[in-house]
Amino acid sequence: MEHQQAYRAAGAGKHRANKPTEARARSRRLLMAAAVLFVVSVANSESHAQAGPFAPMAGTWSGSGIVTLDDGSSERIRCRAKYAPIGPTMEMSLTCASDAYKFNLAANVRAEGNAITGSWSEASRNISGALQGRGGGGNFEVVASTAGAGFSANIALRTSGNKQTVTMRADSQFRGANITMSR
Repeated sequence: MEHQQAYRAAGAGKHRANKPTEARARSRRLLMAAAVLFVVSVANSESHAQAGPFAPMAGTWSGSGIVTLDDGSSERIRCRAKYAPIGPTMEMSLTCASDAYKFNLAANVRAEGNAITGSWSEASRNISGALQGRGGGGNFEVVASTAGAGFSANIALRTSGNKQTVTMRADSQFRGANITMSR
């Protein structure tokens, strides 16, 4: 009977609405619109904050690799990296360990065009120095060096989607490392 009344009212240009159901539907639509607006604004602010040459590297990465020592021996290592880019700057940390070897590398870098400059430190050996190199889009080649300790290392980072490789070559007791990570 109610359907007949609604049909007649619609035919006469009037539609009898169920006010509580209509109010709930309107409230649900407003809530959905607010949720969509919130998600879009968060996504836009994150992409804006992550814009820049280091954006593809953002986040926490982990994986494994091989470290080669000056006596020619090599060991498997497990690594964890964290990259925190903000526009043209980035803070990063890389910690790797094997049964007998560990290093904690931290750096603050800045990009100007495709030129990279910054500072780095290695906590377990209490050394630090400067970084400089080139790159962009998550792919970089830099040289880490110290003024007093005579240490120099070439570091290449290659990022493609959720995969990253880090290659280091040095002229000290630590000869190099090849690391593959994912996030």
